[in-house]
Amino acid sequence: MSTSTQEEPKLDGKAFDDFFSSIGKKAENLTIDDKTKNPVDNGAESTATNAPAPEEPEQKVVDEIESLCMNCHEQGITRLLLTRIPFFREIILMSFYCPHCYFKNSEIQSAGEIQQKGCHYELRLRGMEDFARQVVKSDSSVVNFIELDIEVPAGRGQLTNVEGLLTMILEDLEMKQDERKEAMPEIWAKIEEVVGKGRKMLAGESFPFRVTLDDPAGNSWIEPNQQDGVGKWSKTEYSRTPEQNEALGIGSGEEEATEQVKSQPTAADFEGDDIIPNEVYSFPATCPGCMKHCVTHMKMVDIPHFKQVVIMSTVCDHCGYRSNEVKTGGEIPQLGKRITLHVKNPEDLARDILKSESCALECPELSLIVNPGTLGGRFTTVEGLLTQVRDDLHQQIFDVGDDTGSGGDSLEPETKTNWTKFFDGIDEAIKGEREFTVILRDPLASSYVQNLCSPEKDPQIEEEEYERTEEEEEDMGLRDMKTEGYDAQGKKEMDEFDIERERERVALLAASVVGEDKVEGVTKSEMNGDSR
Repeated sequence: MSTSTQEEPKLDGKAFDDFFSSIGKKAENLTIDDKTKNPVDNGAESTATNAPAPEEPEQKVVDEIESLCMNCHEQGITRLLLTRIPFFREIILMSFYCPHCYFKNSEIQSAGEIQQKGCHYELRLRGMEDFARQVVKSDSSVVNFIELDIEVPAGRGQLTNVEGLLTMILEDLEMKQDERKEAMPEIWAKIEEVVGKGRKMLAGESFPFRVTLDDPAGNSWIEPNQQDGVGKWSKTEYSRTPEQNEALGIGSGEEEATEQVKSQPTAADFEGDDIIPNEVYSFPATCPGCMKHCVTHMKMVDIPHFKQVVIMSTVCDHCGYRSNEVKTGGEIPQLGKRITLHVKNPEDLARDILKSESCALECPELSLIVNPGTLGGRFTTVEGLLTQVRDDLHQQIFDVGDDTGSGGDSLEPETKTNWTKFFDGIDEAIKGEREFTVILRDPLASSYVQNLCSPEKDPQIEEEEYERTEEEEEDMGLRDMKTEGYDAQGKKEMDEFDIERERERVALLAASVVGEDKVEGVTKSEMNGDSR
């Protein structure tokens, strides 16, 4: 028995494709009228000989609405363009023009949802071509030029490049410098120093330098490049704090009570006891996406001839957030480890592989480099790891639902050709049609590749220990870590601190006797406060 009822489509990414198509697809809906030379929608009457078409709702590429001009308080025109950016996601371009006072303004807003995690981008500029990297700065992101020691707080959204971003900052700093020179010469001199350093950066005289982009909403972006090596471009996702969630207007999650998980062991059940391998533990947690209470599942797995790892999975029933990660335990080794796997046949694609969060991945034959922290911790196969890298990159490079790889009109032909060749190479590797090499470089020696000849040495796997670089030691926080003699060192530092404080008190007492206002940089009021 058939029914005529149809379920309404869910509001997923596919439902927005008609609204947020690429600019190239929107341009296909326009044609030029022969008489007026103005663009009109395809299917509309452009000549008098066309037969009248049935009335349909008009679909405009650019929406226009009247809005108040904040400069002269007359009515102006705001134009809205809904589109999608390659490498990124849906945005709204807004432009305002007032015909009365000729005031103009434009900005960008993210049309996508607030992402489950915040994002942090860092780009190290080494040449003039890096200034052309496209930048999407949302209204919740913070930009920081590290060597310039200047930070741009959250404000209006922008679609620009690195050069435009730095130029805008310098122009804002130069505003009213003449007035500032007369009123506050010290501040004027400091700003002039910063502006001069920034101009040298724009002229290409201060390479290399770094720019970071931090967005708790996860809707900002710095354009990557296929030829970026390790350390030049990096993206890190992080869980938002309750304060950041409140600032984004999605709540702190404190209004709900913690729900205990039944029928499975919880954190309280095994507190103080050893964790049993292959046993699934569930305990309450806080969702990093909506800050409401959810459930985290944990299981310890013993990898033969390696070590024990903890697999953690979090699912939120409120916002649909899902995550899974792998954590390795044990002490930090003295040396890092480099593992090289030579993939020669389809059987090698089925090898188990553990890529820790601190591990960098490289496949020279495929021109593939994955920086540490980009994919997080993953316990999968070689084929699964390559598939995940391909899928994550493909949905950023090309349009949503673009299976042909056209890439839209904003993707340069040369760039599109390079990316297409890159993805074709990965597809061939996934199908087992070409040989390639997988290199895992892990400063914490927490990564693993399955040995098919165990316990004998696998001829296709090369393992090498190496001395960690100073940069790796600094990133891991190992240079500031003290594991021996810290009790004696701490007691010595406390004794030195007490002696210094006593010396200051004696000096203050002497100052109070002789009537001096200040002795050794400490005022009498501070001494009186200490004495009280």
